[in-house]
Amino acid sequence: MAYNTHLGQLGERAAEAYLTAKGFTVLERNYRHKRAEVDLIVAKEKLLVLVEVKTRSTYAYGFPEEAVSARKEALLQLAADHYVEQHQWRHEVRFDVISILWKNGQPDLVHIEDAFH
Repeated sequence: MAYNTHLGQLGERAAEAYLTAKGFTVLERNYRHKRAEVDLIVAKEKLLVLVEVKTRSTYAYGFPEEAVSARKEALLQLAADHYVEQHQWRHEVRFDVISILWKNGQPDLVHIEDAFH
């Protein structure tokens, strides 16, 4: 279990570095609301993006993004609703998934924009 936690943290840091390089500002890391957790909440201009990061070391159990279930999607929506209300965000909101295959000490990252449409 410790390996999976460490791998997940590596993936989240890689995703954060990737998004920052793309001009996004990180607003929250591991944002929690009730039973929901959002790995990253970032913004760029008038766009708020809630990001789920999935990291794997192998494709043995499928692609990392396939691990985002309908339940997880619903929890992300719950957290988004709370965050938007709490911060009175009045602009566009999007849900992205960043899928990472960690191989040879390097992340192979795929950014799936607007993942739930």
